[in-house]
Amino acid sequence: MAASLRRELTNVPNLVTMSRVVLIPFVLVFIDNFSPLRSFIASLLYLLAAAGDALDGYLARSRGEISTLGKFLDPLADKLLVTAVLVYLVSLGRAPAWVVVVTIGRDLAVSGLRSIAAAQGMIISASDSGKIKTALQLVAIMMLLVHFRYPMLGTGKTVDYHLAGLVVLYVSTVVSLFSGVQYMRHFLAAALAQPRTPA
Repeated sequence: MAASLRRELTNVPNLVTMSRVVLIPFVLVFIDNFSPLRSFIASLLYLLAAAGDALDGYLARSRGEISTLGKFLDPLADKLLVTAVLVYLVSLGRAPAWVVVVTIGRDLAVSGLRSIAAAQGMIISASDSGKIKTALQLVAIMMLLVHFRYPMLGTGKTVDYHLAGLVVLYVSTVVSLFSGVQYMRHFLAAALAQPRTPA
């Protein structure tokens, strides 16, 4: 048992996943309302941590190193990254608190449904709307981290990344709620389809 856990802790995909968690404090340290450079570095670190999500999954599949620990760590790293950054953005006045509460509440509810489903032998796969939500959330947080105005090359106009990030965050919240309702419907459908055990 100990040897198996040691192997899982030291395999490459799980090391990538754990490195994503290690990056979170550095992202938070560089978020700054008064320094465009620090904010830009924070956005790059966040992008690096987010990109690790695709990398660890690819490595686990290609190397045949899908593990129980990895199945636990990967979604945990995702939730920690998004939650920590959004909460910190609220404290700096860059994101509305109610949006973050809704986002975290939805994720907790979906995680709870998946846990119950798994315990009952049911599988609730990720929906397309859930994947769209994740992509929109990534773009929104990146923009909110950049925060400042930057000129668009060749147009003479500037982009307010804070405002653009808020718009995308609101859209991702709507999609998030929609996907949450879909998860609930799939869960109820799967639960009702389960054969009843005689008393």
